[in-house]
Amino acid sequence: MRLLRPLRLLLPFVAIGVALVVFLTLGFLAFAPNAGQPRVTSGCDAGIGPIGTVGRGGAAGATIDTLTDEQRQNAATIIGVGKELQAPPRAWLVALATAMQESTLRNIDYGDRDSLGLFQQRPSQGWGSPAQVTDPNYSARIFYDRLLQVPDWEDQPVTVAAQTVQRSAFPSAYAKWEGLAADLVEQLGDVTDPTGCGSGSAELPAGVARTAIEFALGEVGKPYVWGATGPNTYDCSGLMLRAFEKAGIKLPRVSRDQYRAGGHLPVRQAQAGDLMFYAYDRTDPTTIHHVFLYLGNDQMVEAPYSGQNVRVQPVNWDYKELVPLATRPGTPSNTA
Repeated sequence: MRLLRPLRLLLPFVAIGVALVVFLTLGFLAFAPNAGQPRVTSGCDAGIGPIGTVGRGGAAGATIDTLTDEQRQNAATIIGVGKELQAPPRAWLVALATAMQESTLRNIDYGDRDSLGLFQQRPSQGWGSPAQVTDPNYSARIFYDRLLQVPDWEDQPVTVAAQTVQRSAFPSAYAKWEGLAADLVEQLGDVTDPTGCGSGSAELPAGVARTAIEFALGEVGKPYVWGATGPNTYDCSGLMLRAFEKAGIKLPRVSRDQYRAGGHLPVRQAQAGDLMFYAYDRTDPTTIHHVFLYLGNDQMVEAPYSGQNVRVQPVNWDYKELVPLATRPGTPSNTA
């Protein structure tokens, strides 16, 4: 009984703390632009996996500034050939992501089996002679020729389009270079918004974000239990399921499926009411294992893991498992 008395004395302060979090968050929503009416990009293909600034950069922190003169020149050649062929900038982006994965934009004279050049094209597979596939102009041209023959390639994610042409043993590997490829197209090719993530909009019904956030914050302090969907305990996706159910939007049960339950946008462009995710391999959405609700102002609410309660936490933007795309529930999907 002596131990219970101090706990009873603390309960009013805990309640005050939770109430303060709710008050501050709702106050932010009341004065934020488009409160309750989030916007989502349309036709966005920001990819899964850019490191550093989300939507830009590449694997291992590669950026335009870290490229050598040789790499930059080869990138410029790939873009130049694309322009000559009147291929759209999206084709340049696919080609650059492919060349970065295959050769790190270096015209190498070796590779797996008889693979050679910027795109590691194999003479034995009909790509051309060794001299041809190690000519940057030729290798870029034949890559574009084959890409442009792929049905509906423009509507495919970059990694899928690249894999269709290359038939790589690592089909998801191209995704991690998309941010860097987008930067190269933008800066060397003088193209604004090559990924399409800065244009278009779709709106949720008024009040959806507010209602979902109000519900989630009202559950703060309740225990995490794997597989639970309320009303007294939750796991991460169970909390999101009930929050958006309250707002009139039906989400799938598990976090991996919730990722695909709406339009995507670069995570740093997320607004209050968007879903954000952790994955063991953030280049692969099939490895997503956690979901949380973004509150705005770098804050999130989540049901974290066993032994913890539903809580409000700061977003760790540099966390290695943070998936680079957020999901805006209930809006049209804009990535595959």
